Amino acid sequence: MSSAYFQAKYSLLIKGLSSLLFVIAASLMASTACGQALQRFEASGQYERDEKHSGSTLKVETENRFRLTPLNQIAVQEFDKTAKSPAMPRLEVPPLSKSDDDLKLDVLQPGTRMFVDSPSPVKTARLFSEDSPLILPEPVVETAPTLNPPILRRPLAEFGPPQIELEEEEVNLFEDSLLTYPHEAPLGYTGPSGILPKDIQTSSHFVPVEDRWRSGFPDWDRYEKGQPPGVDYPYEHGRWYDPYNQNYLKGDFPIIGQHLFMNITAEYESLQEFRQLPVATSPFESTIDPFSEPFFGDPNQYFSSNLFLMSFELFHGNAAFKPIDWQFKMTTAFNINYLDTNELAVVNPDIREGTTRLDDYFALQEYFFEWKMADLSPHYDFVSARVGSQEFVSDFKGFIFDDVNRGARVFGTRLANRDQFNIVLFDQVEKDTNSQLNTFNDRKQNTLIMNYYRQDFVYPGYTAQASFHYNNDQPDFLFDKNNFLARPDPVGVFEPHRVEAYYLGLSGQGHIEKLNVSNAFYYVFGNDSMNPIAGKGQDISACMAALELSYDRDWARFRTSFFYASGDSNPNDTTATGFDTILDAPNFAGGEFSYWQRQQLQLFGVSLVQRESLVPDLRTSKFQGQSNFVNPGLLLFNVGMDFDITPKLKMITNANYIMFDDTEVLETYTFQDDIATAIGTDLSIGFEYRPLLSDNIVFEAGIATLIPDEGLKDLYGKYDPFTIAQVNNPELDPLFSIFVQGAFIY
Repeated sequence: MSSAYFQAKYSLLIKGLSSLLFVIAASLMASTACGQALQRFEASGQYERDEKHSGSTLKVETENRFRLTPLNQIAVQEFDKTAKSPAMPRLEVPPLSKSDDDLKLDVLQPGTRMFVDSPSPVKTARLFSEDSPLILPEPVVETAPTLNPPILRRPLAEFGPPQIELEEEEVNLFEDSLLTYPHEAPLGYTGPSGILPKDIQTSSHFVPVEDRWRSGFPDWDRYEKGQPPGVDYPYEHGRWYDPYNQNYLKGDFPIIGQHLFMNITAEYESLQEFRQLPVATSPFESTIDPFSEPFFGDPNQYFSSNLFLMSFELFHGNAAFKPIDWQFKMTTAFNINYLDTNELAVVNPDIREGTTRLDDYFALQEYFFEWKMADLSPHYDFVSARVGSQEFVSDFKGFIFDDVNRGARVFGTRLANRDQFNIVLFDQVEKDTNSQLNTFNDRKQNTLIMNYYRQDFVYPGYTAQASFHYNNDQPDFLFDKNNFLARPDPVGVFEPHRVEAYYLGLSGQGHIEKLNVSNAFYYVFGNDSMNPIAGKGQDISACMAALELSYDRDWARFRTSFFYASGDSNPNDTTATGFDTILDAPNFAGGEFSYWQRQQLQLFGVSLVQRESLVPDLRTSKFQGQSNFVNPGLLLFNVGMDFDITPKLKMITNANYIMFDDTEVLETYTFQDDIATAIGTDLSIGFEYRPLLSDNIVFEAGIATLIPDEGLKDLYGKYDPFTIAQVNNPELDPLFSIFVQGAFIY
């Protein structure tokens, strides 16, 4: 044969061998690709057919390392203990026969079931499936529909692996090896759990934790000091007497079920105060100091008050995570007070009562039931109602109304809590004269208050408020507990009369950029059927304005304030233009540290200014007297600085210059001409100390002085000796007050 023949033959042979090699290589690549798409379980051992369970049995000797390897593996997990679950297919080797490498096992795709049969030297692993191939196709997992917004869907059976029925001995083995969590002690003082177990664990994927409020935490002594008292430790276990950490007596853990909470509060407040007040002497023949001639006597007084409060609150809800569903609260109060003066007829008009008074009173101060009437939006907006004796402050600073009294209130939020609203009607009860606690006697006074708050009004961080107040104080005749006439005012024509006043107000508080702002404006109108000073009926038309600006610089705050209450320029007409409040307690321009606001200055049968008030309203008592809109009004200019000396200690300083708006009323009331408008300068310094960095223990101390100017000297000054030349130059020494008080709250 020719060389061409052999060349063609060899060429065909080479092509055939190449095609054969290509087919073999393609087969190998296809086999490899198939293996990558499937799950192959490889181990050095012997596979045996298990007819009983329609599965495959793999037996491996003890010394031979066992490893389950899906070629298309999805993850590798580490397991420290044996755990089996039909909802999470995986293989685990008993601890007795594990090696270090056996701790890392590949996770199987859903749709298979693996478990260990026995910890014997010959360990058996069963793979259950409908057939028993060593190469299993990937399971087809249905995809759940997309949820909007995205949430975690519960593992439903139709989206999970197929269920497999096990034999009794296999079920026992499975139940004995369920995943469990260690039982660690929860944080805080949890009390007994009020939740009965309902769910039984059937899977290591879902371990029932019935009481989600009492989840345990491991013990951890972070600083290795044994967690001594007074050292801030994480993961600290509480005590029943510890309100600072979580405590089921303080509403941090439910007492029954998941949503019923109890809060017990005990409070003790102690006040010790030394003060100087201008006090008129009693008639010449009965003065404490014989032959004392000055009209105003010894101003020194000592006052002590001790208040004990006990509150019980039961509420249903979710603690602080959403508005409560319903709530019941009751607060009892017991007060002991003592007054020591140096003049007669101060504690009682009967001079035989002496110069001291010791009094006590027990009251049911708060009692109300509250319930949520409706949810207004998915953002926890709600509307609730509260009926009973309750505390309410009608604005940011307490300019008009701040009291605990009997009433009904509807309140709630709108627009994801950006807006808040209140509608409250008070049918007020009488106050105890010396403790100012509630009695059960009707006051014959009704007050309606409506307000609406808007956060981030114009400027982010600034909250605006619009409000309406209606006060209907009915005619009444009352002597107080100390036998002084409280209603009507014992001046002029003291005849029982009705006062109806309507207040329209705009106020705000917050910050505009770096400047802190607090402002208020009120206009009041109405009528007084018989004003005692004017001696006739009055149409009310008066206003009030307040503004406080402050700037924070590191640990200091610099403040300036202005307050204006209109005065009555003509007490003999029929229009009352002096501004008065309902039951105010303003935290403004020094607040409780200011002499002018803290002290009650008596002027004959009424008070020039009430305790914890700004307005010189000339009424007998803020709590038991009636509003008087024939008064001199006020102008107050303030500068102050607050210093956070330490996180526990704060210092508050204030300087106020105070003036009457108009003195015509005072001149008519005292039968005195040319009373100056300047009251004086009020200087004060105060300290707040919180040793626990909370409000559980708070100490306060303050010292204040009122340096009198011509207007106050005209009212309270004395002439020593009295001469015609000194008739226009009365003398009045500066007045001082010093107080220390502490609050201890559980």
